[in-house]
Formats: sequence, C-alpha cells, structure tokens
Amino acid sequence: MKSASRDKPSSKKKPPADRPPAKPGLQARAAAAKILSAVVDRKLPLDGALDHEHGNPAYKALGEGDRALVRAILNTTLRHLPRIDAAIALLLDSPLPEGARALHHVLAVGAAQILYLDVPDHSAVDLAVEQANQDPRNRRFAKLVNAILRRLGREKEKILEEIAKIPPMPVWFLERLERAYGKEAAAAISESQLEPAAIDLTVKSDAAGWARKLNGEVLPTGGVRLAAFEGSIPSLEGFDQGEWWVQDAAASIPAKLFGDLSGKRVADLCAAPGGKTAQLIVAGGSVTAIDQSESRLKRLRSNLDRLGLKAETLVTDLTKFDPAELFDAVLLDAPCSSTGTTRRHPDVLWTKGPEDIAKLAGVQERLLRHALTLVKPGGAVVFSNCSLDPAEGEDVISRILQDTPNIERVRIDAAGWPGLESAITPLGEFRTIPAMLRMPATVASGLDGFYAAILRRVA
Repeated sequence: MKSASRDKPSSKKKPPADRPPAKPGLQARAAAAKILSAVVDRKLPLDGALDHEHGNPAYKALGEGDRALVRAILNTTLRHLPRIDAAIALLLDSPLPEGARALHHVLAVGAAQILYLDVPDHSAVDLAVEQANQDPRNRRFAKLVNAILRRLGREKEKILEEIAKIPPMPVWFLERLERAYGKEAAAAISESQLEPAAIDLTVKSDAAGWARKLNGEVLPTGGVRLAAFEGSIPSLEGFDQGEWWVQDAAASIPAKLFGDLSGKRVADLCAAPGGKTAQLIVAGGSVTAIDQSESRLKRLRSNLDRLGLKAETLVTDLTKFDPAELFDAVLLDAPCSSTGTTRRHPDVLWTKGPEDIAKLAGVQERLLRHALTLVKPGGAVVFSNCSLDPAEGEDVISRILQDTPNIERVRIDAAGWPGLESAITPLGEFRTIPAMLRMPATVASGLDGFYAAILRRVA
C-alpha cells in the first residue's frame, strides 16, 4: 500500500518559466531612471555612474548603442530638469505622493524624450508604462504614467512654450549667480548651459593651418574649435602625431597668462590630466607636474607621451610639498565645484550645494597660500578654477591680498586678448562665463566658466 504522502502533489515549487525578453530599449530607460535617482537623490557624480569599468551595473550591462542612448537621456534630463518637473506638475491634478521618487524619475526620463529628444512619443510612453508595471513601487501608477506622458505628447508645443520662462537651473545656484552678475547675465548663463559644449583643441603651433585641415575656426585663445563631425577624436588628422589635444578654450587661458617660459622652472600643481602641463612645456618651461593621485599622474604621463612632451612628475600631498629649490612660476588650477562646466557636466548643479562651495573655497585658499611659498621673489603664481561662484575665485584672492604683504596682483591687459576683452574684470582678472564667445554659425558658441588671476611675490 502506498503511503499517503506519496499520493500528494509535491510541495516544491516548479522552476519559473523563462520570462519573455524585455522590450527593446526598456533596459536602457530603466538604467537612465536608476542613474538619475543616484545623481539627484544621492548626489553621486554622473561620470562615475557612466564609467565603463566601475559604473552603474545597469549601465555596464548595456550594449554601446544603448549606452549612448542612456547618456543622451541623462544629459538632456539634467539640463532641462526644472522645466521637466514643471511640465509634469502642469499635468498632475495633485502632487506625486511622498516617497514616490522612483515614479518621478520614470516620468522625468519619459518626458525628456518626448520634449527634447528625437524619440517617437509612443516608444517613450510605452517603455515608461512598462517600467512602472515592472516596479512594485510604481505598478499602481502605470495608468497615471500613461496618461501624463500621452498628454505631454499631444500638448507638447503648448507646454514647451509655457515652461520656457522657467530657468533651467536650480534656484539656489541661480540666486547666487544673480547676486554675482545681475539678473540679465545670470539668465544668459542659465540658458547657455542648455547647449552641449563644443570641442576645442589646443595646438602646438599653426592654429590657422589646423583650423583649415580640421574644418574648424581659430579661437581668440589661439586654439581651434571644431565644427560638428562624424567619427572619433583619435581618428582626426594630427592626433597620432601629437600635434594637438582636446581642451576647452577657457581651460587653456591660465597657462597662457605666464607668456614665454623659456629657461624657467615651472610647477604645475593639481596637474592631471595634463592639458595645462603640456601648454607650459610648449611655452618653454621646465615643468614639474604634481598631483596627489598616482593613477591621475599615470594618465598625465600617457597624454604627454602621445604629445611627445616630457615633464618631471611627482606624487605628493601639495600642502606638504617642500622643494629644495623654489620655482620661477607656479600654476594652481585648484579643485572646485566645477559650476562653470555644466555644458559638459549637467549633473554638477544637482550634486553640489552651497556647503560644497564654502568647503572648496577653504581648500583653495589653503592650497594657494602654500603655492605662494613655492615661488621665488619676482616669480608669478597663476590661480584658476572652473567655478562661476566668486566665493571660489575673487573672494579667495581678495583675502590673500589683504593679509599677505609680499604678494601683489598682476593686472591682465584686455588689449592682449582681442575677442575676450569682456572677460577681463576691472581688477585685471579673468572671468569667463558660458554665455561669452560668440562664434560664426559654422561652430558652436560659448565656453566654460573660468576664473584666473596672476599674483607676484615681491619679496
């Protein structure tokens, strides 16, 4: 007689049937929403999330085509986020529930595609609804996602017109810009960061010749700005020969402020990845490139090798650097909030805040005070960074000059910078903003926000 237990069905669960393959593009949208959450909610930098080796796992799992789509969605969403939020709010009868951040990011990613990217509306809607259905937190809102995004597509032009008056920048930073530059200039900066940055090259020589060869325009800085092109940077003429390197026009200014460095010993502090180091070498300097990161200096050495340039490199904590012989010139391009680079890094204004600016300004001042001890009497220190906030530029220099009697400001002559005269302040310092540098229609306009000042040790 069989035991009763054998007559009963097995209590073990059958292995689940294979799930149907995800809809094409779904994984890319899901990765974009996850990374948007990491940037906006957890203040993690976008570059780290999009790193091909150490980035977000959902991003790394994608093919290159989907990775490109994720980058486009995220850059667009972050550039336009205040307007996207406003568009969504216009179509909601009541605000999203507390704790519905995951739902917000699904809607924002969908809205960015409908409003600003060349993605079919039905695809953006369908994949956003599928995202909601696959997330237990959002499943009950799937119909809401469908309704909001479909209406957004139907009323796109009207909604775009209505949200156009909303500054595409966080309120906290826009208010700082208005105090520093006035409302009109702040609005221009805010709008300019919507445009992706151009590709600028610093050339060893013959800017006009390289502009002709590469279909570009010569910049007031002496570099070359490329027109839009298909392909990759390494495929361009002159790359393998080390005739030029990619460097935003504004970033090339600080090293140029020294002029001819023939026969001079120069220290480039915080040197990696090496664009400014290369400039100092080409200007004739015997350069010591210093950084506290060995991995960053490894990248600098690789860049210099391609360019056929040589520098001494030193891994050290700058604040403890005590050379046996003082330098003729020192460049300190200090770590900062990077708020001048939002055309390239639209996540910056969502991962930084006022407290970061204050902290970094303190770091910059400590580094600059030490940098001034490294230069000979009569030698020059150029201090620079890519922040738009005077707390990280003008205010630092002002404090240094007030309490350091053997240091003086060297005024920059606007006549020496045709095309960028408006970037020279009344005190003789450089202050570029992204809305500057109007270029011919064949290439993009604008440049990074940068600050630079020259200090001289008089004794």
